[in-house]
Amino acid sequence: MPYLSITETELKGLFRLQPQVFGDNRGWYSPTLEVAEFEAATGTTFRLTQFSTSFNAQKGVFRGLHYQKPETQGKLVMATAGSVLDIALDIRKNSPTFGQHVAEFLSADKQNQLWLPPGFAHGFLALEDNSRFTYFVTDGIYSPASEKGVNVFDPQLAINLPITREEIIIKDKDLNFPYLADIKDEDLL
Repeated sequence: MPYLSITETELKGLFRLQPQVFGDNRGWYSPTLEVAEFEAATGTTFRLTQFSTSFNAQKGVFRGLHYQKPETQGKLVMATAGSVLDIALDIRKNSPTFGQHVAEFLSADKQNQLWLPPGFAHGFLALEDNSRFTYFVTDGIYSPASEKGVNVFDPQLAINLPITREEIIIKDKDLNFPYLADIKDEDLL
């Protein structure tokens, strides 16, 4: 019996995952990840190298759009408290969907997830106070020397955020990332 519904998005290699949630009057249980199911559905070998959590005290916190090169990473992401708008931007320079993105609502209530293979810049916007965001990282681990990013406010990307720019709480580093067109080819994936 499959525990996960796994569907590919319009961007090749980027998948939505919905685990089953078994609930009763005590609460619920959900098998967050069945690795064999995941690997069969995505064609990806899942080798966990890092498990990370981000706590976001306020609605409006934005983190991203981050990626690494040369130390690339795959990420299975989910909200474990509250909710977020998760954004995956295709930065694979030879991809037919280069520069396109998927914005996915992830919530602790739904237990839904998104799989981002290497080749995507990633960010999220906290939609509630006290939102917690969890990353299951494959391939490499966090490498400050490899960290790069794309500016979420790049008008060419046309990312539709559900709150105004003035309401967004973002680090200067993330705010000062270049627009996608200004990133050199050798810095893309």
